[in-house]
Amino acid sequence: MPIPQIVIDTNVMVAGLRSRNGTAFRLLSLVGGGLFDIHLSVPLVLEYEDVLTRELSNLTIDAADVQDVINFHCAVATHHQIFFLWRPYLRDPKDDMVLELAVKAGCDSVVTYNTRDFTGLERFGVSAITPAEFLKLSGALP
Repeated sequence: MPIPQIVIDTNVMVAGLRSRNGTAFRLLSLVGGGLFDIHLSVPLVLEYEDVLTRELSNLTIDAADVQDVINFHCAVATHHQIFFLWRPYLRDPKDDMVLELAVKAGCDSVVTYNTRDFTGLERFGVSAITPAEFLKLSGALP
């Protein structure tokens, strides 16, 4: 069975760094462990950095730790340059950036809490699933 290829939406990063109790944290703790591969683009990394910096007061870690998390993700991810734009395709332009990366990378899924915002991804062969759904499918949750 091939290793799942995913893009992690920013809302999952925020949730995973807000609390150590949820499935988002569990997903983030498995990054780089070989259960799945993550994919990044420069715009997505910049969004992670921007949003996580704004959310620092709500996170369980400090600014240096946020940078370490981002650096780790950059070190273990497959990087992509996007040379095409389909915008606007989804309701939120920042979600379009995630869609473009997922399609370019040939990902199976976008892991997000806002699955409704990604309606229509199936047209590109990509699913939008929550961290819990993804972890169950991958066998990391019972």
